[in-house]
Amino acid sequence: MTMRIKEDISKAIDKVDSREKIDGSAPFTADIQLEGMLHARTFRASVPKALIKDIRLPELPEGYFAVTREDIPGKNIVKMIYEDWPVFAEKEVNHIGEPILLLVGPDKEKVQDLLEAIEIDYEEKKPVFDFTESVVDFSFAKNDADTAFREAEKTIEKVYETGYQEQAYIEPQAFVGYKEGDTTTLVGSIQCPYYVKNAVMETLAAGENEVRVIQAPVGGAFGGKEEFPSLTACQLAVALQKTDRPIKLVYDREEDMEVTTKRHPAKVKMEAAIDKTGRITGMRSHVALDGGAYIGLSGVVLSRGMLAVTNAYTIENVAVKGDVFRTNTVPNGAFRGFGAPQMIFSIEMFIHHIAQDLGLDTYDFRRRHLVKQGDRTATAGLYRDPIILPEMIEKAVEMSDYHEKKKAFAESDEWKGIGMSFFFHGCGFTGSGESDIIKAQVKLRKDEEDNVHILVAAVDMGQGPKTTFRKLVAKVLDIPLEKVVFNYPDTRYVPDSGPTVASRTMMVVGGLLARAAKRLGEEWEESSEQVVVEQYKQPEYIEWDEEKMQGDAYPAYSWGVNVVEVEISKATYEPTIKNVWSVYDLGKAIDERIVLGQIEGGQVQGLAYGYQEVMGHNNGRIMQKNLTDYIIPTAVDVPKMKSLVMDNPYPLGPYGAKGVGELTLVGAAPAVALAIEDAIGRQIKKIPATPEYIMELIRNG
Repeated sequence: MTMRIKEDISKAIDKVDSREKIDGSAPFTADIQLEGMLHARTFRASVPKALIKDIRLPELPEGYFAVTREDIPGKNIVKMIYEDWPVFAEKEVNHIGEPILLLVGPDKEKVQDLLEAIEIDYEEKKPVFDFTESVVDFSFAKNDADTAFREAEKTIEKVYETGYQEQAYIEPQAFVGYKEGDTTTLVGSIQCPYYVKNAVMETLAAGENEVRVIQAPVGGAFGGKEEFPSLTACQLAVALQKTDRPIKLVYDREEDMEVTTKRHPAKVKMEAAIDKTGRITGMRSHVALDGGAYIGLSGVVLSRGMLAVTNAYTIENVAVKGDVFRTNTVPNGAFRGFGAPQMIFSIEMFIHHIAQDLGLDTYDFRRRHLVKQGDRTATAGLYRDPIILPEMIEKAVEMSDYHEKKKAFAESDEWKGIGMSFFFHGCGFTGSGESDIIKAQVKLRKDEEDNVHILVAAVDMGQGPKTTFRKLVAKVLDIPLEKVVFNYPDTRYVPDSGPTVASRTMMVVGGLLARAAKRLGEEWEESSEQVVVEQYKQPEYIEWDEEKMQGDAYPAYSWGVNVVEVEISKATYEPTIKNVWSVYDLGKAIDERIVLGQIEGGQVQGLAYGYQEVMGHNNGRIMQKNLTDYIIPTAVDVPKMKSLVMDNPYPLGPYGAKGVGELTLVGAAPAVALAIEDAIGRQIKKIPATPEYIMELIRNG
């Protein structure tokens, strides 16, 4: 059985190495078929908060199994930063869709019929949906905000709100698992192989060599396959121990949208102290995130959001507080941008609104406060590297005819507008995360035929490392691209190079690969087996106090400018995006075509966050749980886009590369919101800026 499984997996997961001709196929996890494979479905809570009084299962035919918390040999907790998320519900449920048990059997339709026959008795409790129970709180300050506010000529306060956003990846959550002797092997659609492995080891009380995780081709992720797969993997791993048969667990689309993590809804209070010259001397902010029923990664999302409080501006006196609130809704978690989109929307709108309230030119006001090399960050770190934002802004203005259009639209009877956002994104893990927690390691192996194998845990989920990593290593070694191999990560063979998140893949992992390749080139021996390992080391100048949130939060920053032009129907109030122009500093593009793909995809996702993607819940139940009700952009919605990348190499990045993936999203929502605001002459304070919201603003002021 084990040999047959290995053969089947080898065929199903593209084990042909990355040098082979591309044929357009992508065998996702759902495509894997194994001999004797069972199918699993999840029985879930139907109420938002309750005690479980009794569960009555139907009579299960031979070969069918119910897998519950009682079958867990280790901890009934998914190992994350905050360990409060159960693998299976214990004595209570805290959100609709919370997993209570798995049903497993050979016939998928029969499993579903049995699932629907389960009866459960609850003692329902009053759910909480308001921001009342804080489960994580942070704060930090720079200089003396209180004095700045006491001495201010004027103070301005605004509150901004952002909603859910669904990742809407092509492929839903999916795993296939099987046993290899004492080893539990899991093959899945994932971003972070070692997150999954470490979580499963805890749940099974298993050793390092008793859990193996393999990445299958991934049909999109956007953060939605960062922490959530650890939950499904733990459930499937427990089922494998009970059945000792291969099992497939694949969500359908509605299940996926109803129960998986979303972008956190947020409420952000912003306050500014203004002096007699009209300059901002101090800023206070409170960031409130809806964490859902369990904390998961919400604390880290909150941290990154708070760190973006001043965005691309320098404010001398800053005080920031933040809370994650527990509600009886689906847990929220990682999503491209990781807290920064909520904050950057808020600060970009706020800076603009301050200028409006003061009767000042918004463009000049924002330029006046722009960050410069040598300035201090919100956490009193140092911007060490050159900042070319002024040149980027000038280029964006030129590309878009920003000033001419703004003047023309102001004089037009039509509802047309143009908006411009400035933004940054910190590259890599926050503070000491890379050096003290991740401790990334990469490996290069040269075989006797002088092929070089890249061994890292970084995942290609559509952003291109299977191309860019190979190009990078080939360039450093000065060997043909076809001599470099990068297969899908398998924890049996690859070291822990950290998760595929935080815009760190090229800058951190790629940087390590470049250094490893340089060493391999220096030690090269023809026709012999060689292995080179490289470990991450934090730049010596980085200083970070995790407890106080003080110092250098990131080793480098990428920068961007977005300009968006919109037209709004006077009949339906529906915005149409006509054009988008953008300029980015991401250090150096390793592969310009892949970077442009990231730019366009990220911008479309960010634009939709700003005006199109609506999601809410009714008594804890997600209302938009399919792609008919949850509207994402189609080809018809994608505007004309013109993008420019300006080189500004980062000395410690491979060939000067910094982060790109998240940067391309974070500035789009405020740009479209500012364009809508320009068109209707009303301040936008929440997104998505839907036709209903626009109509309300126009009619009610």
